[in-house]
Amino acid sequence: MNPFKYSLSVSQLSHVLGAGQLFAWGSLYYSFPLIAIAMENDLGWSKSEIYMGASLGMLVSSALAYPIGLAIDNGFGRWILTIASFFAALMLLIWSTVSTLVGFYAISIVIGALQACTLYEAAFAVISNVAQREHSRSHITVITLWGGFASSVLIPLEQFFINEIGWRSSLSCLGLMNIGWAIIYFYTLKNVSNDSKIKNDPSELSRKIENQEAVKKAIRSSVFWLILTALTLYSVMFTVFIFHAFPILQEKGLSSTDAVKVLMVLGPIQVLGRLLLSYFAAKVPIRLIGSIFALFFPLIFIAMFYLKTSNFYFLLFLVGCYGLSNGIFTIVRSLVVPEMLSRNAYGAINGLLTIPTMIARAVGPGVAASLWMIHQSYQDVLILVIVVSTIFMIAFWTASWIFSQTDNNLA
Repeated sequence: MNPFKYSLSVSQLSHVLGAGQLFAWGSLYYSFPLIAIAMENDLGWSKSEIYMGASLGMLVSSALAYPIGLAIDNGFGRWILTIASFFAALMLLIWSTVSTLVGFYAISIVIGALQACTLYEAAFAVISNVAQREHSRSHITVITLWGGFASSVLIPLEQFFINEIGWRSSLSCLGLMNIGWAIIYFYTLKNVSNDSKIKNDPSELSRKIENQEAVKKAIRSSVFWLILTALTLYSVMFTVFIFHAFPILQEKGLSSTDAVKVLMVLGPIQVLGRLLLSYFAAKVPIRLIGSIFALFFPLIFIAMFYLKTSNFYFLLFLVGCYGLSNGIFTIVRSLVVPEMLSRNAYGAINGLLTIPTMIARAVGPGVAASLWMIHQSYQDVLILVIVVSTIFMIAFWTASWIFSQTDNNLA
């Protein structure tokens, strides 16, 4: 029995996984900064204490990245997504009752494990193992198009919930969303209609040996380690800004309402970037696209650092540029494995790359919160992000150059 069997066509499956990403990212990631502020005001916990919960969760997520990717490679994608979505709902409901830091940290650890099972890396691994290799790029793009709306839909929705029913009840609402997707995953991830893929599959043993060799070959490559460095630094930059964007914008002089309006642009502009990429650069090497847009990040944060007065439209422009670049680089990040490392063992190789990136995500928000406390200013945090994004850019450029100079026959 082939392990990669789903009830939908691969094209339909990519839309199901994409819509699931919208709610998974929105409920388990993007909502956190808003809930953190409400918890800080309600429970009297410090910013660093609350963000420590996010850090603990992402440390656990990093530890599970490789085994989850390997499990999906071996055909357990349906059960991983279904069970994790159900437990995500349960954890959000329990979070709504939390009253102690110890309890909050325990919940955060479990949510971190569930993030490894439900966010982009898991969805990308599922679709990459099901789709024909030459078509995985288009299916991954579909998933990211859906996921790009997570911040635009869930940030204002969560802010509305917090304002109207409080942060505790808002978590219950987010939990119900995840129950819905657990049911959807269970009933849709069954038998694939991609018969040509099934007929051409090697035996189970041969496929496992092929995947193991692909992993060994990848980690012996200098390109792998440069990409790992670049993606780790990218994760630091991404998570620090996303988790602290709301208070950064407030410190730059925007009201909470205007800050939410600015952040709402992230989703649509990320989707726009991915649409532009799919329509106008579908055949352009991913290393070239990544090298171009890696340059944008330090320039954006330098401009934000030097902005001294409140300017809604300029901040809207900067966040829009960030969203455009980040939207495109999400696709770059998902495709560096098949286009620059190996076309086999996507889940395992991507899992190895994800381990340090998730550790970076875990450390980043807490470090930024501690850095803010030194001078009670986000200017120090922006300096950190500028330095990190610059080194990230250099590392990715170097990986792209080495790859272009070597024999690129991928396993």
